[in-house]
Amino acid sequence: MSLPTLRRTTALAAAAGVALLGLSACSTGSSDADSAGEATANTTAEADAFPVTIATSFGDVTIEDEPDRVVTLGVDGENAVALGVAPIAIEKMSWGGNDEGRTDWFDEALAEIDGAEEPQLLDVTDGIPTAEIIALEPDVVIGTNSGLTQEDFDTLTDAGIDVVGYPGTQWATTWRQSIEMVGQALGRTQQAEEAAADVEEAMATAIEENPQVDGASFLWTFFYPTDLSKVSVYTETDNRPGILTELGMTNPPLVEEAGAETFFFDVSSERVADLEADVMIAYGNSADEAEQLLATPLAQQIPPVADGNYVISLEPNDTLGLSFPSVLGIPVALDAFIPKVAAAIDGTPQVN
Repeated sequence: MSLPTLRRTTALAAAAGVALLGLSACSTGSSDADSAGEATANTTAEADAFPVTIATSFGDVTIEDEPDRVVTLGVDGENAVALGVAPIAIEKMSWGGNDEGRTDWFDEALAEIDGAEEPQLLDVTDGIPTAEIIALEPDVVIGTNSGLTQEDFDTLTDAGIDVVGYPGTQWATTWRQSIEMVGQALGRTQQAEEAAADVEEAMATAIEENPQVDGASFLWTFFYPTDLSKVSVYTETDNRPGILTELGMTNPPLVEEAGAETFFFDVSSERVADLEADVMIAYGNSADEAEQLLATPLAQQIPPVADGNYVISLEPNDTLGLSFPSVLGIPVALDAFIPKVAAAIDGTPQVN
């Protein structure tokens, strides 16, 4: 079964975000493959959890026994440690995150697992490093919201490794689907349900504390640094808008018309005046760059920019939990970012 594969640059734009004036994504090398130790956990699998069969776009995957050596892709490492399981290797966080190539919330959860070692970091800049993963001899590779391809899947399964891919297409898995699938793969479905309930509670709190967002329309956009004749708008296929709609926010008509067949679509300068919304969200590398772009004719034609209802996020970690959603990262983003959106809806522009 073949699957459509996003070009790496498109995947980064969709999953990590194109900065207001340029792509903010880079990566460095990974650690020595021999450094990965045995997996550890501070929880136990549920009785009769295995064997378990999980449906993915690559076909059904059956895991016969509880995996001891777990490798994760995307941010499933965060979902794994949230369930008390320390992976031996995780995908390097090359956009946002901390100096160690992880996130602070991953490190905090890892520290709560007695005896857990720091995982090997997998550099996926040029694709999934299947040879490096095979050398780690994992029992399972979990990438429910990742850049796995059919070729990657075939290579890993031919090496005798169970692979839990995504249920639809690359980078389009919702946070609920991810935590449910990770819970199945690790034999911790009840804990996964509890983790999901915690996120839903955090969402309810965010709405209660920021009532402006409920019912407000939004644009999540990015601009091309060398072509100011258009702006791109994310659709609900992307997790960022998807999570905002869970908070009660709505897509404006032009986004609804575009449908959800792609992560984003371009709007030419001739049509940007039709981008009516209560708030516009975009990324920026610096306040100076943001102000320069906001002053351009293209940006000024966008109604929420002209009206002062916009958020230009300069800190990747504020939105990382929405870009790469996990049960650990989403609550962080809700606390850090949603108040900025609420303030912008009220007419106080946010460039920070």
